[in-house]
Parts: sequence; C-alpha cells; structure tokens
Amino acid sequence: MDIKTESRKVKALGLTSGGLDSILSALLLREQGIDVTWVSFKTPFFLPDAAIKAAKRNNIPILVEDITDIYMEMLKNPPAGYGKNMNPCMDCHSMMFARAGEIMEKEGFDFLFSGEVAGQRPFSQNKRSMRYVEKRSGFDGSILRPLSAQVLPETEVERRGLVDRERLGAISGRSRKEQIAMAGRFGVTDYPAPAGGCLLTDKAFSQRLRDLLFVQKNYVKKDLYLLRYGRHFRLDPDTKIVVGRSKMDNAGIENLHVPERGVLIRMDDMPGPVVLIPSAPAAEMVKRAGEICAGYSKALPGQEVAVQIKSPDGIERVVVTAIDTSVMQDLVI
Repeated sequence: MDIKTESRKVKALGLTSGGLDSILSALLLREQGIDVTWVSFKTPFFLPDAAIKAAKRNNIPILVEDITDIYMEMLKNPPAGYGKNMNPCMDCHSMMFARAGEIMEKEGFDFLFSGEVAGQRPFSQNKRSMRYVEKRSGFDGSILRPLSAQVLPETEVERRGLVDRERLGAISGRSRKEQIAMAGRFGVTDYPAPAGGCLLTDKAFSQRLRDLLFVQKNYVKKDLYLLRYGRHFRLDPDTKIVVGRSKMDNAGIENLHVPERGVLIRMDDMPGPVVLIPSAPAAEMVKRAGEICAGYSKALPGQEVAVQIKSPDGIERVVVTAIDTSVMQDLVI
C-alpha cells in the first residue's frame, strides 16, 4: 500500500552519487509509493555525470547544482578536519544535507535521504559521524538512510509514518553482498564500481590542491579543474606550470587556459606536450617553461628547438634548449 498523507504522496529528496547504494535507497522508498527525486552537487572534485546517468536509467528526476563557491570556504578549514588526504567527508556531507534541506523546504519535499550504509566507511559512515552530519546540517530528524534504517535510531520521518520502517534495510558493515542481492531483486544491473568518485581522497590530487590553496593562494575556478590534468611543477613560489602527458591531457589543459592571465606553450614543429603557466609569470619563467616543454617532447636533451608561446600579448616563436627532465623531479607538486 502506498505511503500517503491525507492529500498527496510523500515526496523525498535524496543525495546521490549515482552509485549502487544511492540507487537502491531510492528504489526502496519508491517501492513504498514515495515520490523520489535526487539532487547531485557539482564541484571540481566530484562531478554529477554518474548521477545523471543513473537517474536516466532508473527514471528518477534529478536536480544538479554547482556548490563550488561555498564548498571552497568549508574546504579551507573544515570543523571536523580531513580524512587521510584533503577529504573533509563529515563536513562535506553536512554541507550537502544543509543545501538539500533548503531545497526540500522551498520545493515542498517531506524529508531527505541518502545511500549511506552504517559502518561501510570507517571515517564518514559510522554512527558517530552520521549523527554529527545530522546535527550540523540543521535538518536533524529529516534525514533517512533507507539501507541502514533498521540498525540506526528511529527518525522523525519514521515516527511520523512517512515511511514504513519494517520495509527498510538493516545493512551494516563493508560487505556488499546484501546490496548485490537487493540489486538483483530490483533488476538493477548497470552501476559503477564502489570506488568513490571524489578526487579529494587521492593523495597526488590532494598535494596539488594544498599547493594551490596554501602556496599559490590566489586562484580562479578553472585552476581547480586544472588539478585533474598533466604533471604539475612549482618553479618558484610565484610560478606553477602544468605539462600534458597525453592528447587528453593536452586538450583538457588547453581548454582551461585563461588567455587574459595565462601563458600556453607548445612545440612549433614536432610532437610534444602542451605546457600552461596559469597566471602571469616573469619573463625568465616563460623561457624556462619553454625549455621544459621541449624536454618532454621528442627533442633530445640539449637540442635547440622552437616553441610557440601564446601569452596575453600575442603569439611568438622562440628557440629554446631542451632540458634533461630528470632535473624536474624535485619540482613535482
């Protein structure tokens, strides 16, 4: 029998990453006749692509919102601190539920939900951290975790009769057996592996981000997306360069070049990387970046070759000497 209020179906708004747990939590509620919608938040560190794909496959409406500006303020000094790398998981979840709660109130949803499983992740999905998130979000009592509801304290959502607690899950721990079985019951076969989609958990990415936030300090949003691509080197406190490693890297780096403030360097007459200096550099640093571009090309160390330099002043062709790239290891970010 469908869960209803006196005048309409219950409406629930769920946070989603597009992973299996998110999908199953929505389907458990929809099985009870609840009208489910997803919201997926976008930053340079996690993208909504998988969530949009999952929404289409499972016929679930989805809202997508870019929260980069408010996220960056939190990320610089998260109250609960970071995980192993630059991942502020507890405060990240709190912020997402807080923003989802604002949407819930504005759009007339009855409660919030997510695919979190108690005990699945030791830092961000234990009972203590889940409680922290509820209180910090400002929507304590309005957050349901359908997959683990029966092993968590009863929520106001359940006490109000908006859902049938007995038909919710009792999953806990890191095993995926129960989710796989539930996916079979619902006929869910196409979903991403549970590897996590947040770049803040990656050690190398986190090192680049720390450099950007605490060494470079001044940045624009494109600089955050640039952290995904290429090799990153800091030549001096004021100069960072990004060197492409592949055609995909080169395309991504070139797309994130801001012509009004950055310098883009490429080989003039042989294959090689794209090199980007994201912000206005000193003239000697431009020459050094050209030598590095040549060093990572097909040129031999010490060989004189031409590079094309595109700066806010225009495009020029400059002859440089290719470096031996082994000297770059100490400059890697």
